[in-house]
Amino acid sequence: MPAAVAPDGDAHIRADVPAAAAHRTGGVGQDGIGRGPQSPAARNGIARGAHAPAAQDDAPAPVAQDHVPAPFGGAPTPAGDPAVGQSGEGVRPLHEPDEYRTPPYGGPGPWAPAPPVQHPNGAVGPSPQYPAAGDYPGSPAPAPAAPARLPAPPHAAPVPEQWRQYDPWGAPGGTLIRTGEPPKKKSRRGMAFAGALAFALLAGVLGGGVGAYLERNGAITTVELPQAGPEGTDRAPDSIAGIAASALPGVVTLHVSGGGEQGTGTGFVLDAQGHILTNNHVVSPAGRSGDISVTFSGGETARATLVGKDSGYDLAVVKVKGVSGLKPLPLGNSDNVRVGDPVVAIGAPFDLQNTVTAGIISAKERPITAGGEKGDGSDVSYVDALQTDAPINPGNSGGPLVDSRARVIGINSAIRAADGGSGPDAGSGQAGSIGLGFAIPINQGKRVAEELINTGKATHPVIGVSLDMQYSGDGARVGEKGKDGASSVTAGGPAAKAGIRPGDVITKVDGQRVHNGEELIVKIRAHRPGDRLELTVLRDGKEQTRAVTLGSSTGT
Repeated sequence: MPAAVAPDGDAHIRADVPAAAAHRTGGVGQDGIGRGPQSPAARNGIARGAHAPAAQDDAPAPVAQDHVPAPFGGAPTPAGDPAVGQSGEGVRPLHEPDEYRTPPYGGPGPWAPAPPVQHPNGAVGPSPQYPAAGDYPGSPAPAPAAPARLPAPPHAAPVPEQWRQYDPWGAPGGTLIRTGEPPKKKSRRGMAFAGALAFALLAGVLGGGVGAYLERNGAITTVELPQAGPEGTDRAPDSIAGIAASALPGVVTLHVSGGGEQGTGTGFVLDAQGHILTNNHVVSPAGRSGDISVTFSGGETARATLVGKDSGYDLAVVKVKGVSGLKPLPLGNSDNVRVGDPVVAIGAPFDLQNTVTAGIISAKERPITAGGEKGDGSDVSYVDALQTDAPINPGNSGGPLVDSRARVIGINSAIRAADGGSGPDAGSGQAGSIGLGFAIPINQGKRVAEELINTGKATHPVIGVSLDMQYSGDGARVGEKGKDGASSVTAGGPAAKAGIRPGDVITKVDGQRVHNGEELIVKIRAHRPGDRLELTVLRDGKEQTRAVTLGSSTGT
């Protein structure tokens, strides 16, 4: 017997339905879909496995078995009870009529019905969109259907409210909730890690901001800057600091006034009796009755009196009384000095006492003349000087120039000013140092100081001639006439004994070249009376050598 093929492909053997009955139900159309008067419920009944009603006279067909299997695996239904979705009035369709049917799809066909809705609470029922068969347009009115007796599964558990609102077949517009596993809770470890990372980031930002603020503005509280700790005050004896520490206690500052004039200068202690050596132009404003005040490096002051002075050497000696603890400076030997030796100058430039400057010996035996402000030449000094680049300024006059052992090798006396002037403290100007300072060699200063202390006066070495200071040639020319018309060569003097005549030109002293009369005086005064010298004389175009023993004259 041929098998009826359901639209879903399942074959059901119908032993109780003859082949002719199948034809009376409408048969099969050209498209393979039955189009007879059979209702959709009757057609769907085959798919559900229920027995179709009798084809003849609409009489019910005999039932082949006592029980009809329950739909979807439910409990078997007794044969006498109506099937699910059926009633005494007829079979109710499983789907609502399609109100929007349009070609080419046509009306509903004999396809399998939509699966029943499985609600979360376990109830099974028709879809809300298609509640029952027989509602399609043109279908017979369905008979009242008996309520389905589908008990809820015994294992059903209470379902959350959101699941009760979910109906995949319901009308559109509801809230959609994603199915599957419930949303996972964030791991506590992940949350802790995220919190720690945020805290570290915040701490880094705050730390960077605080660090930048402290770098720009210093500490938030009281500022304390790093500083080296206490150190020893001792310095190497031959360092500038060591030299200054050794020499300063023996250096003094002099303030002089008298005759409407006043001045400031420097001096240094010669002995424990209170003798102090300085420049003549420093104390000259005081005269014989002026006031001389001495201030020591420690600030103590004392009055001083003039012992002696000499304008030709620009040296003077004063003395303080009633002062104890004096520290005399040791004297060096200026003949041992070499160009380039380091030196330190100490004085009171512009009344700034205890000023220390350093330099070197720039030259030796530099002939200079200083003074001449009086116009008669009585105040002119002649110095065969030591030249130094140690800064010397007005107020340094009379101060010591010391070597690397803090020994005095010269007395600072003059500077060359930028305006071209020269002399004690650059003459009458107040220009500063340009690195050309001049000091009286200590060998000459020592001799003059001793004479001033012992006799009150200093002696000058002489050769007994009058020089023509207007001579413009090279060398020192002996004048034709002396003062008041007398002979220019002193009778019986050293020059006369050596055979020097008026008009002779002296070009050398002990082999050293002299270019004018001032240089000749400087070279002679650099020696002591009684010293023997060799003079080179140019006479009638020929040079001659004459030996001269220096005489002596009293200075002023």
